[in-house]
Amino acid sequence: MNDRPLEESAAQDTLLAQTGVDVRVCVVGNGCDPQIVPRGALTVRLPENAGIPGGRNAGADALGRQHDPAPWLFFLDNDAVFPRTDVLARLIADAERHHRAAYVQPRLTGPDDATTPRRWVPRLRAGRPERPGTITTMTEGVVLVRRAAFDAVGGWPAEFFLYHEGVQLAWRCWAAGWNGWYAADIRMHHPLTSPARHALFHRLAARNRIWVAYRNLPAPLLPLYLGAWTAITLARTVRTGGLGQTLRGMHEGWRSRHRQERRPMSWRTVCRLTMAGRPPVI
Repeated sequence: MNDRPLEESAAQDTLLAQTGVDVRVCVVGNGCDPQIVPRGALTVRLPENAGIPGGRNAGADALGRQHDPAPWLFFLDNDAVFPRTDVLARLIADAERHHRAAYVQPRLTGPDDATTPRRWVPRLRAGRPERPGTITTMTEGVVLVRRAAFDAVGGWPAEFFLYHEGVQLAWRCWAAGWNGWYAADIRMHHPLTSPARHALFHRLAARNRIWVAYRNLPAPLLPLYLGAWTAITLARTVRTGGLGQTLRGMHEGWRSRHRQERRPMSWRTVCRLTMAGRPPVI
């Protein structure tokens, strides 16, 4: 959106410095003409802001229309940077070792290469972000995704606009028989910012949590998941703020849930998620 020129330049510079891989770059202007574009890169101009998942889909579609599309997609937010030149090559090597992984997630840290907020750890037991393993969700802005899996499950949910699109994509990948891998020894850097800095955070996060549950969970699990999430969320917002917008998002999500495409995961997928350490009621 041309709102972070310094961060965008740093992100692209460290991307182009990656070694051991052939990189094809696509820069998406979400409601704008991209101003910072590497030589030879594809550009996509969306006439209006389609939201983060919609923008990612547009970039993936553009790359997929090229001759001999690459088998891997790496989604890079414009304020994240590669701290080393071998990050992409190492992520792909990890993905090839874990051949059922639809996505491989590096460890996201602050610029100090050490601090990892709990919200950036894509599993429970977030107190040990250095521990690798199978994961059931993802940190969307820096993730390697297998093109075959991405296309098979329909990509990112553009309707979400922002927040929880990674849960939707991950659960659809798991439902299709894939899993995810957390490569905790491979780092990416990102400013230590809070998602609550966005005005839409509380409303969209609440709305999308209901949507992702309604789209994916078997009916008996819906009240368990939404009940646990509602209790935790309301307790947090009473303490930290945003209660009014959260209630508005809950109302919007519940009222519009029947407009979502409902494809409940199988009980076998529920068991696989549970065995991976995160039953889909948490």
